[in-house]
Amino acid sequence: MSAVLRTRGLGISFGAFRAVDDVNLTLEPGARQALIGPNGAGKTTLINLLTGVFKPTHGTIHMGERELTALSADKRARMGLARTFQINTLFPSLTPLLSVVLAISERDGLGAVWWRPLKRNKAAFDEAHALLGRLKLDALADVPVAELAYGKQRLLEIALAMAARPRILLLDEPAAGVPEDESGELFEAIAELPQDISVLFIEHDMNLVFRFSRRISVLVAGRILTEGSPAEIGRDPRVREVYLGHGAAHV
Repeated sequence: MSAVLRTRGLGISFGAFRAVDDVNLTLEPGARQALIGPNGAGKTTLINLLTGVFKPTHGTIHMGERELTALSADKRARMGLARTFQINTLFPSLTPLLSVVLAISERDGLGAVWWRPLKRNKAAFDEAHALLGRLKLDALADVPVAELAYGKQRLLEIALAMAARPRILLLDEPAAGVPEDESGELFEAIAELPQDISVLFIEHDMNLVFRFSRRISVLVAGRILTEGSPAEIGRDPRVREVYLGHGAAHV
């Protein structure tokens, strides 16, 4: 089965500093893949390269058979490449329902149709309710975003990304700032996303990484150190040394 996303020799330099260097990354259909590494390893920079925020200094990016390397971020999004960010960008005065309806309307090209009342778009409301239900946010559909627990806000960000009907979902530290008792629920929702969506996520909590990923890529100093199953990564002495620490519970 061919990869849904792959890079070959991908890298970017800022002056003499190579933030990402010669990265060969493969994301398989239906993947639940973690990207881990110490602070400053280049993980978010790599996500920015994949999504078109940064243009690579060298290397290529392919989504299926199509090369993305020179495409803009919005074109990549329209092809089915969606992401979330470390810091949320939600509108606190909106409700989850209206937030998702607006995202669906924008996807369908209705964002600029100012003369059409939003509530007439029944299909968008139905789809939004279904998305919120999938992420267990349906009971909070009409609560202002500012009143949601932070873990629920992070779930809403995923719902907004899902509104774009992505084939690939890139999650940049989805559990960042989320209390421990909420982070498991967040990742359970991620694990239950449809299998036709491939997920690559950055995460520092190794309990979550080993519990929810099927494959792990370890990035160190901008380069892929190793890749493998959670069991393989847990046994790798190089990972113990540079990231997990000798006393880590999973190694």
